[in-house]
Amino acid sequence: MTETRSSPVRPPTAEQPVVGGPPRRWWRRPWMAPLGVVLVLFVAFSLPPYLTLDEGQSRIPPPEGAPLYYPLLVAHVLFASVATLTCWFQVWPWFRQRFPAAHRRIGRVYVFAGVLPAGVIGLYLGAVTPFGPAAQASGVVLAPLWLICTMVGWRRARQRRFVEHRRWMVRSFALTVSIITNRIWGVVFFLLLNPQLETTFHGDEKLMSWMIAGATAWLGWTLPLLAAQWWLDRHPRPRPARAG
Repeated sequence: MTETRSSPVRPPTAEQPVVGGPPRRWWRRPWMAPLGVVLVLFVAFSLPPYLTLDEGQSRIPPPEGAPLYYPLLVAHVLFASVATLTCWFQVWPWFRQRFPAAHRRIGRVYVFAGVLPAGVIGLYLGAVTPFGPAAQASGVVLAPLWLICTMVGWRRARQRRFVEHRRWMVRSFALTVSIITNRIWGVVFFLLLNPQLETTFHGDEKLMSWMIAGATAWLGWTLPLLAAQWWLDRHPRPRPARAG
């Protein structure tokens, strides 16, 4: 009598490919086109003053006693612009599925020519920002978080743990585009607090600017990160394929 033994079936793992249907048509994600337009317009508005290398055109006044601040600010803006423009391709599912090789190449640019140098420089800029202690604390927290989310996401891709890679890169994307929401909050808080300059702030414009900068610095990245985490928790993880 011959004994037959069945091969054990391994449980699904994150390293195995993800089961999914055919890629959605690109036009079925209508938010991607407006997002791309917003990212391009933001870079087109923010970058040119720093390409002149004229400190007088800087939108952020360099703090006293920090001679490296302006050149590092220029470098940060350049690298962050690369991250801002390339992140669009990284979060576009149709592009990722239709052009996987391009997705990987652009991803390397996003990590190593965008987030990595911009985040390292941003840690210094945040620590010496002229916009007060609340903004300083935000910058010192944001830069390492941005680096960690991005590098963990890149490492998970190298390990072929693509489900985790996607989740970490969604968080990285949220922190990348937080600079845009930061500017939006800046306008909101200026409109709310400027009428209170002579009352709440006793005419102290510096104090009011510190208040606005601190609030926008924190809300600018915490809300997008929380929204990204909510989105990840709301959408179940894709089911990994089972080994045959």
